[in-house]
Amino acid sequence: MENFLNYFAELTTIQKIIWVGICLAFFFILENFIPLVKHDYKRLRHDGVNMFFFVFLMIINVIYGIALVGATKWTSQAEFGVLNWFEMSVWLGLLISFVALDLVSQYFAHFLLHRVKWMWKLHLVHHSDTKVDLTTGVRQHPIEFVLREALALATFILFGMPVAYYLFYRIITIFFTYWTHANISLPKWLDKALSYIIITPNTHKFHHHFERPWTDTNFGNVLSIWDRMFGTFTYDDTSKIKYGLDVTDESRDEDIRYQLGLPFNKSIKTDY
Repeated sequence: MENFLNYFAELTTIQKIIWVGICLAFFFILENFIPLVKHDYKRLRHDGVNMFFFVFLMIINVIYGIALVGATKWTSQAEFGVLNWFEMSVWLGLLISFVALDLVSQYFAHFLLHRVKWMWKLHLVHHSDTKVDLTTGVRQHPIEFVLREALALATFILFGMPVAYYLFYRIITIFFTYWTHANISLPKWLDKALSYIIITPNTHKFHHHFERPWTDTNFGNVLSIWDRMFGTFTYDDTSKIKYGLDVTDESRDEDIRYQLGLPFNKSIKTDY
């Protein structure tokens, strides 16, 4: 177990980038062999726009990594956080950390993005993609990503997690970012069965439907238990899904200037 945790604690930037590349390549291949929807689009342009946002995320991640190192030193020296206040096994500590990060920094953060008006306007960038594929997962407004990372950092500090626990969850999250957005068609029985435990490709596609109530369901990142527990889970026929938003100009979903300005566009009216 010690070697397992040391591996994640000592992950280099290059190793993380390689993992991202492996996930991208894997799901890109699957999208070409078992697509859920036949998108009529210029893939290079579409994915290029989404990867533009990914560059911002990478830069923010570097800054966040520095903050994470500082937080780790402080929680360790001050013996601050839930995991430092109670004696427990490594396995239990890892499980608690995984559950806390998935609930607070992912489900709850995502829920807030749909319930707080100014946060929802930031989140419009992600939902305005009318051709959801594996790259949609990294299509986030930079300010939204800063908020998500801040909540993740707060969770990390509150629980006094070893950095290995946190990085283990983040590696899993990278996989799920592409898995849940990938334009792939699993056997319905398999997707439905998996959805009782984890967020599946079909499960998350309902969240990307262009109007409510589906837009406001399936907020989970890895575990589906939170949506089931808080009544935000839905599962239906994927053929009914239409991607995008009913409040934005879908013809400009690949217009980077328009997308960056969505949070500040007063002509866009929302209920939140």
